[in-house]
Amino acid sequence: MGTAVLAVGAVVFGVVGYGFLTGGHTVTSAAVYVDIAQAPAVPVPPPVLPGASTGTWRAECGRNERGVRNSDNVVASPGQPGQAHHVHDYVGNVSTNAFSTDQTLAAAETTCQDDDRSTYYWPVLRVPDDNGDVIAPHDIADGNHGRILTPDAVLLEFRGSPVGNVISMPRFMRASTGNAKGFSSGGVNTERVQWSCSGSREKVVNTYPRCADGQQVVRIFDFPSCWNGLTTDSASHRTHVVFPNALGACPAGMFPVPQLHMELSYSAPSDVDYTIDTFPEERHSALADHGDFINVMPETLMSTVVGCLNTGRAC
Repeated sequence: MGTAVLAVGAVVFGVVGYGFLTGGHTVTSAAVYVDIAQAPAVPVPPPVLPGASTGTWRAECGRNERGVRNSDNVVASPGQPGQAHHVHDYVGNVSTNAFSTDQTLAAAETTCQDDDRSTYYWPVLRVPDDNGDVIAPHDIADGNHGRILTPDAVLLEFRGSPVGNVISMPRFMRASTGNAKGFSSGGVNTERVQWSCSGSREKVVNTYPRCADGQQVVRIFDFPSCWNGLTTDSASHRTHVVFPNALGACPAGMFPVPQLHMELSYSAPSDVDYTIDTFPEERHSALADHGDFINVMPETLMSTVVGCLNTGRAC
């Protein structure tokens, strides 16, 4: 097992190099691991202004106990099964696949309470295991194999805006965070996905943390929350809903909607090289981590969420 070096931000970490097969070739992993004690502190949030929407709403959707998984991505590759080339975990809408439509999602069952039929998904996390979980025949060829870890807990929390009230997001709006090709693109659009440990939440890192024995590995996803007021998607899946600026304000002509914040907690052994599933060219780098969301809340439920956030309550 060789070791390379990769610079991440201002810190240099060791990269554990191990081979996997893809297309008949051996590819070296780009997985980077860092002791959480060496990680930087959580960034300071923007100041909360008078009239801010300071409430929170938690969606209770389970942790994928039903094992709903596939290698599709209906947001990025609709109608193209298996085009993710990595496996996703799903909570919420149990029917989500490459062929899902607004109509099929609205009619499907859900693991969420309050009739929230939204779909929430992310790449699975695996630990090395020769007899690991293979979801599709191309998993091993794509370098994604090993035992899949089901999260111990999944936090889905909608948050308000530090500068004012939020408005309802439209039903069937798509939103993505992170970048499934973050490693090969040099880290573009990867800032909003971070990692931490359950006993060191004051520290975050943009790669895999080494947590102390008995602590959980925590993946953290913040989604964009400034909507263009017109469309539920865009060609790049990134221009119809964008992130606010450093002070929490939306760009001119865009409107603040509830911000989805996701946290996934895992009991990953501290002495194994766990990795997320990725496209082959992303080489299991944590920079390729990402999350996707389709809002399928009934309009009445979305109005309730907005009211909770704008009145500063924890719901």
